[in-house]
Amino acid sequence: MLKIIIDGRSVECRPGIPVLQAAIEAGLAVPHYCYHPGLSIVASCRLCLMEMKMPHPKTQEMVWAPKLFPSCQTPVRDGMEVRFNSSAVQQNQKHVMEYYLLNHPLDCPVCDKAGECYLQDYAEQHGSASSRMIEEKTKNPKKDIGPHTLLYQDRCVLCTRCVRFCEEVAGDAELAVVNRGGRGEIDVFPGRPLDNALQGNVVDLCPVGALLDKDFLFKQRAWLLRSTPSVSPADSRGQTIWIDHNDGRVWRIRPRYNEKVNEWWISDEARFGWKHVHREDRLRQPRVRQDGQLRRETWEALPTLLRAQLQETARTDDGARVAAVLSPMLACEEAWLLATFIRGLAPRATLAIGPVPVVGQDQSFPKGFVIKAEKCPNRRGIEAILRQLGGATATFDEFCRKAVEGVFAAAYVYGGYPEAWVSPAAVEALSRVGFLVVHDLFDSTLTQAAAVVIPAASWVEREGCYMNCDGLVQPFERALVPLDGVKAEGQFFSELAARPGLFRAAKVREAMAETMPEFRDVFTPRPLPEHAH
Repeated sequence: MLKIIIDGRSVECRPGIPVLQAAIEAGLAVPHYCYHPGLSIVASCRLCLMEMKMPHPKTQEMVWAPKLFPSCQTPVRDGMEVRFNSSAVQQNQKHVMEYYLLNHPLDCPVCDKAGECYLQDYAEQHGSASSRMIEEKTKNPKKDIGPHTLLYQDRCVLCTRCVRFCEEVAGDAELAVVNRGGRGEIDVFPGRPLDNALQGNVVDLCPVGALLDKDFLFKQRAWLLRSTPSVSPADSRGQTIWIDHNDGRVWRIRPRYNEKVNEWWISDEARFGWKHVHREDRLRQPRVRQDGQLRRETWEALPTLLRAQLQETARTDDGARVAAVLSPMLACEEAWLLATFIRGLAPRATLAIGPVPVVGQDQSFPKGFVIKAEKCPNRRGIEAILRQLGGATATFDEFCRKAVEGVFAAAYVYGGYPEAWVSPAAVEALSRVGFLVVHDLFDSTLTQAAAVVIPAASWVEREGCYMNCDGLVQPFERALVPLDGVKAEGQFFSELAARPGLFRAAKVREAMAETMPEFRDVFTPRPLPEHAH
């Protein structure tokens, strides 16, 4: 670690980083627009200028240089001394902010960026309460530049973050600066909209309200939202995210920095793949088949009913005619609770992993971001649990073949997929199971064939951890309370296994770690300081 002096304070920092990054990591609020640690440096916004001590050309004595330096473009050197609190730096910030506000519209009350806007914050901290501008402001109409994004050009500060992201990270260069000087503006090329697989990140990157998400537009105010750390189930990479929610509803998904997986970015699949959570056709009440009809049952009676029926089946052949399907959409703790419960009742029961959806091929991007073709979050975790428990295991196809042969008299099948997942052939196979329990999000031909139907909680209504495609175990928290009539899987499986108390994922992981060392230490990304993005 190097040591530098910022505003008279000694700061330890990593070698090779810009002074601005060192200041941000030390907790200092240095205004900036164009700088982003994941993008190339252009030093164009001029807000982060600093004073720096340099050797006098004649005496070699260290003195304050007569001009200001861009802190985003100046690498740290051991022992260097800089300052941001001088009158020269503060005057520069005031003049630069006046320039940015010349043509900026005063529409904060209707701008979606209000409450999390860099320009709004910096205008209050470093700007003036009045404007010397007497000419009419330049006005540009908003522009639809892609299926998800609107461009308000008169709010743009030309930081070029979005342009650099498209070129360097997405690799598509769909955005560019057109025209020159005071007429310069961000735009797309004719006939080529902003539509790459990572395009939603430009909205997160925009420090003002120039680029906005159509899906979130005019829906909520930033200060009303609560943010819960989570892991996206969109693919097996395990992209870490923030779930922004209010009034029992998800409103948007944002990237959460993760140095081991997705860094500052997320895919559009992760960003927009939560809509099924609020579908009106979700299952909302347990149902049990009586006299050929599925009738409502209480959650309180369900564990006793299931245990009795499964125990009855398990009495023959030491439980060899019992099976369970563990979906890769389950958290590790939930899958472990269900699997150990089934094996406790039926030592020779077959445990199968649910279908693993694969769409196309892995997508790789210039700076190393990857979107996996495997569209489930926890295949590796389920496989680890099945290996540890041993005994009879199967793929979903093998499970279906055995079901057709009449091997199973009772089966507990968990789905939890955001889309229809079971084929007609699988429904035909599973309908031959005498006592079929289906635990799923939505009604389907499979639930219509079941003896017991249990409504599932969505991933935003649960807590636990996923093991990603590289074996990295990452925890996620519950953002929403389950729908009325729905119980979270962890709590229900705990009650099914007669475990006392409330379900806590961390406590279950402790029990798992006794036999599976990979669950002793889960990885939580380090938090980034505000405005370090």
